[in-house]
Amino acid sequence: MDLSRSQDLMNDRNSDITATVLRERTKLGNFIRRRVRDATEADDILQDVFYEFVEAYRLPETIEQVSAWLFRVARNRIIDRFRKKKEQSISSMGEDLDRDEDEYRLDLALPSMDAGPDAVFARSMVLEALQNALDELPENQREVFIAHEIAGNSFKQIAAQSGVALNTLLARKRYAVLHLRNRLQTVYDELDT
Repeated sequence: MDLSRSQDLMNDRNSDITATVLRERTKLGNFIRRRVRDATEADDILQDVFYEFVEAYRLPETIEQVSAWLFRVARNRIIDRFRKKKEQSISSMGEDLDRDEDEYRLDLALPSMDAGPDAVFARSMVLEALQNALDELPENQREVFIAHEIAGNSFKQIAAQSGVALNTLLARKRYAVLHLRNRLQTVYDELDT
């Protein structure tokens, strides 16, 4: 391959990269900012995603679905960010959950019924997906999740009623939430677009 042909290919790739960044920047930035409260950290993640995109785009293999690839990398960077943060101890997490019940209520995460037909539709989709995901959980995780999130019982109440240790209940709820979050992510992604 001659030098001018190689230079033309490099210019084409650079143009493709620039066009993709300009096309996806706003949507991807909004996606990250909805999940990362700190604007500086969100911008850092966005820059990391585009850096990784540039590196991957220059490899011989092509990226088939660029938008989906960018969002998957962004989601992974967000997860990495949360993993790096110092984890809160399970016992102090239980105290926080009992003190600030409203902060963790499931109904606050669902679209409001008063926000119009789109919100009602979105809410019904999320609830249907939630029911399906709940059905997949092991019984002990499902019971803790329902008792805390739906029935509104505190972990101390659930422990007193069931005789199961508080830390065990917290761990079961955590596993349930991780499973549900993973299963519901596709629904939320569909609703975001």
